[in-house]
Amino acid sequence: MLIPWLFTSGVKIALIIAVALVVRKAGGTVIERLVRKLVIADHFLSPEAERKREDTLIRVFVGTFKIIVLILALFMTLPEFGIAVAPLLAAAGIAGLAFGFGGQYLIRDIIGGLFIIMENQFRVGDVVCLDSTCGLVEDITLRITTLRDLDGTVHHIPNGAISKTSNLTKFYARVNLNIGISYGANLEKVIAVVNRVGMDLAEDPAWKEHVIKAPQFLRVDDFADSAVVIKILGETKPLKQWDVTGELRKRIKMAFDVEGIEIPFPQRVIHNAV
Repeated sequence: MLIPWLFTSGVKIALIIAVALVVRKAGGTVIERLVRKLVIADHFLSPEAERKREDTLIRVFVGTFKIIVLILALFMTLPEFGIAVAPLLAAAGIAGLAFGFGGQYLIRDIIGGLFIIMENQFRVGDVVCLDSTCGLVEDITLRITTLRDLDGTVHHIPNGAISKTSNLTKFYARVNLNIGISYGANLEKVIAVVNRVGMDLAEDPAWKEHVIKAPQFLRVDDFADSAVVIKILGETKPLKQWDVTGELRKRIKMAFDVEGIEIPFPQRVIHNAV
């Protein structure tokens, strides 16, 4: 009984599996080529950002296609084991009705994922904040988005549960830096030093490809208890704002030391009662 089954149903099952593997592989390649060719480029996006957008679409479409192929192959092989598919489909329909209330959350997640992808809200490789959770987007499917934060913790967030999306790396990013200087410092001198340091950074061969607009003095932002707070603003390529800001802090500190400009620490004046 076993040997005849192997030469009949066994061969069919092996053939179904082989065809499914070929279709899965070929389909993934076709989907990738179609996305690369048919997706309309956004002139606001850099080539790198456009590539990230296409990679995200490919990941989602290929993942969905693989699941469909797997399900079809499973239903085609079940009859070869003597399992009737029709009763299973009927049972699945009844179970679907029974779990309909829970299924609404799945549908909500899928619809949310579709809108995220269609509206290009964020892509794999972006740094985003989804409500109060921030991190690097490692994966996007129609159901969930996977983030990894700076501590290395991985967060899996259902797309339907996302109510607010903040993309920190779309189109361009900003250096937004506040620095406190002594009340006794010459403000015009401070402005000149800050602007010079920002221009030097933007023209440095090691950094200029990351800087879109040189960091420059913007305004006096606050009169704090122990310092005059100035704001420095500039523009960088996406994902480079933290590196550029860190280098700018280092250079400003070194320049202030050379120019004798004090970055004060909190001070408290105490009066003794006589």
